[in-house]
Amino acid sequence: MDYLAFISPSLGIFVGLLMGLTGAGGGILSVPLLVFALGLSVAEAAPISLSAITLAAGVGVLLGLKNKILRYKAAVFMALFGLLLSPAGLWISQYTPNAPLLIVFSLLLFYVSIRMFLQASRNIDGITPAPRKPPPCLLNPTKGKLAWNVPCARALMLSGGLAGFLSGLLGVGGGLVIVPALKRYSDLPVQSIVATSLGVLAIVAGGGTLFSAASGNLNIVIAAPFSLGALLGILLGRSFGKKLSGPRLQQIFSILAFSVAISLSVKGFVSL
Repeated sequence: MDYLAFISPSLGIFVGLLMGLTGAGGGILSVPLLVFALGLSVAEAAPISLSAITLAAGVGVLLGLKNKILRYKAAVFMALFGLLLSPAGLWISQYTPNAPLLIVFSLLLFYVSIRMFLQASRNIDGITPAPRKPPPCLLNPTKGKLAWNVPCARALMLSGGLAGFLSGLLGVGGGLVIVPALKRYSDLPVQSIVATSLGVLAIVAGGGTLFSAASGNLNIVIAAPFSLGALLGILLGRSFGKKLSGPRLQQIFSILAFSVAISLSVKGFVSL
């Protein structure tokens, strides 16, 4: 118990710092850290990760509402479909052996780390993205709201559903789906995209946490100090973020994530 009382909040603070410095994507390391440091399976670690993401994303939601950059209608719409599929992901994770889940998680982490490294490298080199055709979800400049249509609703529905399924299956929150989706399917500014993504994460991860607690799959002894530590960490990370964040830090984080992905894949294949 003493070991858990020390290591669980310490891990939470570390994850929160990463989230505050690098954005919501830092939370993707929650599950691997819980797996390696506490010896948990992916199915055991996922609900704990979701509880921390719920608190951390909640901070972003409050700030987004305060600054009026959160597109709450889009966030709620995406989150509704995420909530529908999140229990399915949680159910599958509970009945899937740990080794395949480790391998799937490592593949996802490989993708995220490589994508982040390349994006940061383009920013450092000053490479601008190629021109693209107008996305389906366009911001009405006079009202400051999204102009809804069928292609827009379909894109947000599918993105929210996929984010919810992955959050339940692997405990990753879903920001790695929501942020790229909003960048691709909307013309929202970056700050609004991040705030809206956090709104989706807060609802979907919160729903997943409640579902896990109700089904008896949430270890509250570990989840409570880990989540509170993550909340403290993200507040600290945001206070230092303006001085330390940037493409170079994202590159360092991506290298760390890539290394963790290698370790997860090795652990998964050895356990087969």
